[in-house]
Amino acid sequence: MTTAVPTTTTEYPRPSVVLAHLTDLHITGDGSPLYGAVDSTRRLAAALDRLERSGVRPDALVLSGDLADRGEPAAYRTLRSLVWPVAERLGAEVVVACGNHDDRAALRQHLLDGAGEPGAPADAPVRSVHRFGGLRVLVVDSSVPGAHWGAVDEEQLGWLAAVLAEPAPLGTVLVVHHPPAPTLLDLALTVELRGQARLAEVLAGSDVRAVLAGHVHHTVSATFAGIPVHAASGLAYTQDLLAEGGGTRGQDGEQAFGLVHVLPGTVVHAVAPVTAHPTVGERVPAEEVARRLAAAGITRPA
Repeated sequence: MTTAVPTTTTEYPRPSVVLAHLTDLHITGDGSPLYGAVDSTRRLAAALDRLERSGVRPDALVLSGDLADRGEPAAYRTLRSLVWPVAERLGAEVVVACGNHDDRAALRQHLLDGAGEPGAPADAPVRSVHRFGGLRVLVVDSSVPGAHWGAVDEEQLGWLAAVLAEPAPLGTVLVVHHPPAPTLLDLALTVELRGQARLAEVLAGSDVRAVLAGHVHHTVSATFAGIPVHAASGLAYTQDLLAEGGGTRGQDGEQAFGLVHVLPGTVVHAVAPVTAHPTVGERVPAEEVARRLAAAGITRPA
């Protein structure tokens, strides 16, 4: 006589949408090392390889700005040759935002096939709307040509308000390069997002459930207008938040990207380091995980 295993339903279903959030790639046009020290092209390739090997299958690869270091057309062509084939194999869409190191016209031509609003100049703000099932992803452009600080101008705020006037079934994720959040490093005050109060007015009461950003080269979690904000770590290099004596210090280490799981009732942000580290304890393959869950009678809600 066998004893039936009692079944247990977990607290949450699988995510409705999964986003892989990559930021601050800083690809150089000639492949030269960034600041003479970092091969940013190799860093991006390593991140994409780790993602693809992981078995995670995101619905979109979200690139939240500073894709090129100097806005060179060749840099965008290199980036496209690396990212788009991986996205195709993963069955993922590529979502692109513009950062302060990017060139709007070159980005639009080489990554977006010249896409833009009819009649808009090539250097107009890069913004877009994407849908993944019931989730809407909106991209706004916080870059200010010729500056490293950011702003979302009144014209874009009006566009954003108009789009948000109609809620999406699963809500909205907003993508912007400069995070609407306090800075952790004093020098970053020179390059922060300006005019945040106006952006908060537009977002307050909307269906925006999360804001994804980059720019600061370290992971940040905050709230803005009651909305969770997550800035992902840079892929090219990161900032040392515990630099001896304070100040700022860039470092070639701790590169990571974000994994964003969107569920009907919550949005989960997780940090995925690019570098794999030594195994601790038992390595349990995915097939064995499924077997153990089934043996324990654990299922997810539909």
